[in-house]
Amino acid sequence: MTTTYLERLLDPWREFDRMTRLVNRTDSYGSSEYPAVNVWVNGDNAVITTEIPGIDRNTIDISVSGNTVSLSGSRPAEETKEEQSYHRHELWHGKFSKTVKLPFNIDADKVNATYRNGVLQISLPQLEADKPRKININ
Repeated sequence: MTTTYLERLLDPWREFDRMTRLVNRTDSYGSSEYPAVNVWVNGDNAVITTEIPGIDRNTIDISVSGNTVSLSGSRPAEETKEEQSYHRHELWHGKFSKTVKLPFNIDADKVNATYRNGVLQISLPQLEADKPRKININ
């Protein structure tokens, strides 16, 4: 859907959002938009999944601090031969990063990550000291 000048004039917030997305767009996808993640919290555990196909598992970095998980990585650009030129170039390349805050502190020693078929799954258990405790009344 194409917006007209009059529509943009009548809805300045839509235009502001459009301009913000244009300014924040980078070739390396270093913004918070990529990679998209799903986060599930179930009691004492959280699971983060993201689809990052074509990434070498050795270039993925996962770090945990308190209640924050950060993941980053990179994918090199495809090399083209001198006589080649792109007709269409939509696949991204470069560095990416994403930070996710959880509602509890994470037990970094028990974090588990798997990467299969381009899907990264990170299991994040809650730190034992942060779990609620039942207090008995004497």
